[in-house]
Amino acid sequence: MDKQRLWGVAKVILKIGFTGLLIYLVFQKININDVKAAFLQSNPFYILLAIFFYFMSMVMGTWRSLMFLKSIGMNLKYGFNFRLYMLGAFYNIFLPGGVGGDGYKIYILARKYKFPTKKVFWALFLERISGVWAICFISVTLIMLIPQIEIHVFWPLSTLIVSTGVYYFLSKKFFSEYSRYFFKAHLLSGIVQSFTVLIVVSILLSQGFQGKFSPYLLSFLASTLISVINIGIGGLGVRDYAMTHASGIFGMNQTIAVFITTTYWMISIIVSLPGLWYVYHAKEFDPVPTTKQAKEAQKESDAALEASK
Repeated sequence: MDKQRLWGVAKVILKIGFTGLLIYLVFQKININDVKAAFLQSNPFYILLAIFFYFMSMVMGTWRSLMFLKSIGMNLKYGFNFRLYMLGAFYNIFLPGGVGGDGYKIYILARKYKFPTKKVFWALFLERISGVWAICFISVTLIMLIPQIEIHVFWPLSTLIVSTGVYYFLSKKFFSEYSRYFFKAHLLSGIVQSFTVLIVVSILLSQGFQGKFSPYLLSFLASTLISVINIGIGGLGVRDYAMTHASGIFGMNQTIAVFITTTYWMISIIVSLPGLWYVYHAKEFDPVPTTKQAKEAQKESDAALEASK
């Protein structure tokens, strides 16, 4: 076994081990039977509604992705991009190695449309950044609704406005080619993350929840930002651990907090599973890149990111 493959296997083992450790620490704080009981008493209507909202977030996420790819002159059809989005989601969840779904998407797009890997990478990377901006935007709104956060509304609001202005300036100054649809793309990012909020609200309603939603929503969005680091398996363990600790700060029910993250993870699996079809049966992606090819695309992307520093 060569060093590259050995390191790939080691990373998978480390991710699984780290995820297992976080889950173990979470269930040292709460009773797993309480979480099981929460699942059993869930209202299926709201769980189905959460699944629908997750699917809609992917529908809108596909439109957002199109905005960034069109900026560099890549004219994809929506249907193709949606299927590619599903393929990437499947890889993100079910292949917890060093190459995520973006690595496969970069390879397929660069090969099919004869575009430089670097350009495709930056388009998808900046799409992710727009998602982070949207999370921060919604989080600032939620901060104003949580009494435990004793801060004047001026500070988070002014920070958001100033940072958004700086973000827009930097985008136009250094990434103008990728920012042709800046406002439309970021509006779509806001819609995508709004669906995330609706997913969490639906999961809470499945428990007959009647308390304050904002602490759970803010904590979940914060845990989503942490999970972007990609140190767990599809966010499993990382979100749970973050939510458990946030419960102590905001006085949330820890069982409900973990129920939210676990249910969200399960929903992501359900919605992403159809991506398996495109791995084996979608001729438009033939041949689906091997892990080695995707890693090469990822290396080129990393080199592009390093060169920009």
